[in-house]
Amino acid sequence: MTTEFVTPTTGASNTSTRDMLSKVIDIEGNPYKRDFPLLANNPQISFLDSAATAQRPKSVLDAQRDFYERLNSNPLRGLYKLSVEATAAVDEVREKVAKFINADSPDDIVFTRNATESLNLMAKSLGGSILKPGDEVVITIMEHHSNLIPWQQVCRQTGAKLVYMYPDKEGFLSDEEIETKIGPKAKIVSVAQVSNVLGVENPVKKIGERAHQQGAYFIVDGAQSAPHMHVDVKDIGCDAFAFSGHKMFSPMGIGVLWARKNILEKMPPMLTGGEMIESVTEDDAVWAELPHKFEAGTQDAAGIVGLGAAVDYINSIGMDRMEAREHALVKYLAEQLSQLDFVRIFGPKDPAQHTAVVAFNVCGIHPHDVASILDASDVCIRAGHHCAMPLMTWMGVHSTCRASVAMYNDKKDIDQLISGLKKVWAVFNGDK
Repeated sequence: MTTEFVTPTTGASNTSTRDMLSKVIDIEGNPYKRDFPLLANNPQISFLDSAATAQRPKSVLDAQRDFYERLNSNPLRGLYKLSVEATAAVDEVREKVAKFINADSPDDIVFTRNATESLNLMAKSLGGSILKPGDEVVITIMEHHSNLIPWQQVCRQTGAKLVYMYPDKEGFLSDEEIETKIGPKAKIVSVAQVSNVLGVENPVKKIGERAHQQGAYFIVDGAQSAPHMHVDVKDIGCDAFAFSGHKMFSPMGIGVLWARKNILEKMPPMLTGGEMIESVTEDDAVWAELPHKFEAGTQDAAGIVGLGAAVDYINSIGMDRMEAREHALVKYLAEQLSQLDFVRIFGPKDPAQHTAVVAFNVCGIHPHDVASILDASDVCIRAGHHCAMPLMTWMGVHSTCRASVAMYNDKKDIDQLISGLKKVWAVFNGDK
C-alpha cells in the first residue's frame, strides 16, 4: 500500500498537480480521524456531510475553551491586561486569515457570523448604495440561497434586474454564457467558486475578467472552496470573497468577508451600534476605521480564536496534501456510485471534476427515505434541496441526496455508504 506523503507545492490550486498528487494518496489509511474527537469516539460513523458543516479537531476545541478559561474579556473595550490580550488574539487571527487567502492587509478582513452574513453585507451595503433601475446583477442558477436571496431583495429594492447564467447539463458554464450574460448593464457579478450541489469549480478568473471588462464588481462565494483548495484572492482577481469558518474545521458562528480596501471604505455599514463608531452626537455618528466599521457589537472572540486554530491545523497538514486526499476520495466516491445501476449522479460525468461533493438520487426512492435508512447504518449524508431550490427546478428534481468528503474521510466511509445504498434498494425492491 502506498504511504501517504505529499511534498507541498506553491501557488494556486492546479488540476494537473492535484491529479498527480492524488495518485500517491492512500485512502485506506487515515492518520487524521484521531484528531477529531467526534470521529475518534464514534468509529462506526461514516460522516459524509462536511459540505454542510465539518468536524472540529481537538486543537480547535481546545483553543476556543482556552479563550474562555484564560482570556475571557471583551476585545477592544478594556484597557486592562485581559482585554488587551484578547484584542491581540483577535488581531493575530485577522493576520492569519489574510495570509490564508493572500489578502494585502488584515484590515481588509471583516469577521461576520458566516458566509451568509458576509454576502448579505455586500448586497445591502454595496448593492444598496450603487444599484439603480436598469442595472443588472449577474449570478448563476447554481447559487446557494445565501448568494441568491440577498441579490433578489436588493434588486427588488433598487429596481435593478437579476440575471442568471446557466450551465450545461454537467454543470459547466460556457464562455458564450459568461460573455452573453455579463453585459454592459452589469454592475455586480456574484458567483460561487464551487457549487455546493454539483461540485463543479466555476471559472472564477474568467468570470472576473469579464465582469471587470464591463465595469462590474466581482464577488466570490467561497464557502465550498476555502475548505478544500488554495484560495488566492489576488490570483482570482475578485473584489470581495466570503466564506464560513464552520465548513473548514472552526466553530459555528464565525465567518469572513474580505473586500478591497477602497470598496470597504465607501460602503456604508450594514449593522450599527456599539464598537463600530468613532464618535456619536445626538444628531450623527462617525464610523470607526476598517475593519471595525463593519463589526458592530461584541464579536465571537472565542470563535475567532477557534478559526485561527483551524487555519493553523490546515497549514500544519498542507492544503496541497488535503486537496490531493479529498480529490482521491471524491473520485473514488463518484466511481463507486456510478457502478450502482439504480443511482443517478448529478453534475460532471468525469469523477475527477467533482470537488468534495457528489449529488445523486436512488431511482424511485425519496432522498429523505434514503438518508433515514442510511442513518440506521451509521452513514451521515444530506438529503433535500441543499438551499439551492432554483437549481433543483432547473435540474428537474425536488431534492437530491448529497455525499461530501473532507480529508478525515477514508475508503471505509465510502464503502459503508455504498453498502448502505444497497440495503436501501433492497428495502424497497427486495432482491429485484
